[in-house]
Amino acid sequence: MHKSIRFALLAGSLAAVAVAQNAGQPTVPTIMFQQEGKKGGVFTQAITTAPVTFNYYNAIDGATQTVLNNVFDRLLTLNPYSNKIYPSLVDSWKFSDDGLVLTMKLRDIKWSDGTPFTSDDVIFTVDSLANNADLRANFTAQLRIGGKSLKFERIDDRNFKIIMPVQYGAILNVLTFFPIMPKHKLEQFDPKGKPADFARAWATDSKLSEIVGTGPFALSSYVANQKVTLTRNPNSWRKDPSDNQLPYTDKLEYLVITSPEAQLAQLKAGTLDSLTITGAQFPDMKAAEVRDGKVRVLRGIGLNSPPWHWSFNMDSSNPDLAKVFRDLRFRQAMTVALNRDRIIESVFNGLASLPGHGVAPTSDWYFNTKQYFPTWNLKEADTILDSMGLKDTDGDGVRNIGTGKQLEFALTHAADSSVAPAMAAVIQNDLKQIGIRVNLRGVAGNTVLGTGQAGNFDSILLTFGDQADPQLRKDIWQPGRGLNYWRKSLQPVGSAAINTKTMFPYEKRIFQIFEEAEKLGDQNRRKALYDEWQVLFAKHMPVILITKPDVLAVANNRIGNFYVRDNRVLWSTATVYEK
Repeated sequence: MHKSIRFALLAGSLAAVAVAQNAGQPTVPTIMFQQEGKKGGVFTQAITTAPVTFNYYNAIDGATQTVLNNVFDRLLTLNPYSNKIYPSLVDSWKFSDDGLVLTMKLRDIKWSDGTPFTSDDVIFTVDSLANNADLRANFTAQLRIGGKSLKFERIDDRNFKIIMPVQYGAILNVLTFFPIMPKHKLEQFDPKGKPADFARAWATDSKLSEIVGTGPFALSSYVANQKVTLTRNPNSWRKDPSDNQLPYTDKLEYLVITSPEAQLAQLKAGTLDSLTITGAQFPDMKAAEVRDGKVRVLRGIGLNSPPWHWSFNMDSSNPDLAKVFRDLRFRQAMTVALNRDRIIESVFNGLASLPGHGVAPTSDWYFNTKQYFPTWNLKEADTILDSMGLKDTDGDGVRNIGTGKQLEFALTHAADSSVAPAMAAVIQNDLKQIGIRVNLRGVAGNTVLGTGQAGNFDSILLTFGDQADPQLRKDIWQPGRGLNYWRKSLQPVGSAAINTKTMFPYEKRIFQIFEEAEKLGDQNRRKALYDEWQVLFAKHMPVILITKPDVLAVANNRIGNFYVRDNRVLWSTATVYEK
């Protein structure tokens, strides 16, 4: 279906959208089953770092989220094949005629400890956790519109309603974001009144039986910095097409293996059952597939595969660097000096492509901004830098800045990544040729985002995943939000408002676009605003987009329901099984 037609169909009432998407769905999309599996066995994966906590709302940490996404569920989810809204804890919903009230019905299910799951858990999660700005991993950006919070109200044990101050076109996608927590376990820590005390709850040395969820697995054991083991949730509500309870496997294990090379070795040895790989690792694993026949390599294109970007600290404590980084001409020179083709071919082995500007090219919301990616041209970059007055005044091969200082900055990157060090080296080499000294600063991968948020960097290589609706990335791309780390000075302090007065004109317009778009139910009007944002992003480059990797995975041949269909790599921990 052509995109304009699709959006025209969505441009009517929000109620029509909801009814079409929640009528009589199985608990798990049938596309996830290449065949029905059998019970038993263990599914083992790797995580690069150990989880820092088992308290989801107390950490923005990949390992923590990877593990806990098997323990907790969202109200709604996305169909991994179509990226469309799919029922989860909620199995039916309906909008009011004016689109301002969304009534939802919960499944009749239990927590893993046998306690009934009710709307009280939903209200507690939203009011005390997800919409609590004092918690590190909060979702206030998604749960507030124009400064006003969405209101969640209990109707009875299985029904609740969401009251919106204005129509909220992204509301269903917002409900795919935050996991629901057990009130009967976490209320005692008083997350609203004593957020510091709550932050210490459910640490990795906690009694794991106290950590209960509705997901397919429950935490079973943790060997610090070595292994997390989860076992089947006895009250799991997911079913396969023949009504058999999921997950198929008895146990799910995550081994902490910090080195990408060690992860590959463990996969080849059969210790790991699957692994997400990069283009740099693809040739080795493809050779192993052909040589040994024990694994299969899968390739697809995914909505959520995180595109790489290169940012500059516009609020650097070094005033000379801050002035240069804020100058659009400098960022124009850097994007021209960025050899994307070389990075795609030499670092990712051709298994990557140009990204969208904040929106995945496979998304219905995508506006084609490829024309804004320039051809690599060091001579042109050289000319732009000269026009800024950044010239080599002392003949030592490095341009000068301010009062004769060299134009020099650090490039922070994940030293334990299989691709980031190589990208950083390409950038360092090319910028050297145009008189810029780049010092590579490798840090642990799980500290890169924190380094950025703390403002402790000059420039940085980082990734943020794309989402099904642009509004869900508001906390990243709207100036002044918590993950808009390259312009930390715009972020509010305490209860103060976002600092719009010192925004650049393009930042003010982007800020306004996100404020306007979230209040609309008309999807065509939202699309027009997000198109404008993508063009502003491409032209002004608050960060410089590099590339979006293909989705690459390797699975042991003894694992079923791990496959590719229509360029989508499909699997889940609930549906894989041992053949």
